[in-house]
Amino acid sequence: MDSERIFKGIPRPAYTPDFITELKPDEVFVFGSNLAGSHGGGAAYVAWRKFGAVMGQGVGLQGQSYAIPTMQGGVETIEPYVTEFIAFAKAHPALFFFVTRIGCGIAGFRDEEIAPLFAGAVALENVCLPASFVEKR
Repeated sequence: MDSERIFKGIPRPAYTPDFITELKPDEVFVFGSNLAGSHGGGAAYVAWRKFGAVMGQGVGLQGQSYAIPTMQGGVETIEPYVTEFIAFAKAHPALFFFVTRIGCGIAGFRDEEIAPLFAGAVALENVCLPASFVEKR
């Protein structure tokens, strides 16, 4: 597997890095949230502190971040939000999205449970997934 890809003439990682501390202007940090938008831990906290996530907003684009709720129930309750994100990424081809291992930290899901939800994003050139999501889909 390649370690990088080219998007808009700029080298980008092939897979979402484990730790993201800065973004280029066209990059978006995609993180797992709760519906209340209480970004107090994990990737949600990073999104709030570094990438413009808004307290009280648990879904969608905010600053250079995009929230996908993962704390409201089972995988079936996450799926519509992932579908919405994939449609958003397709509609915004100028942006490059780093999807974190949403749902696989504080929410307690396994990669095998969440990865299949992102099957429709694997071929998108502007969506970067964790290696585990690509391998376990």
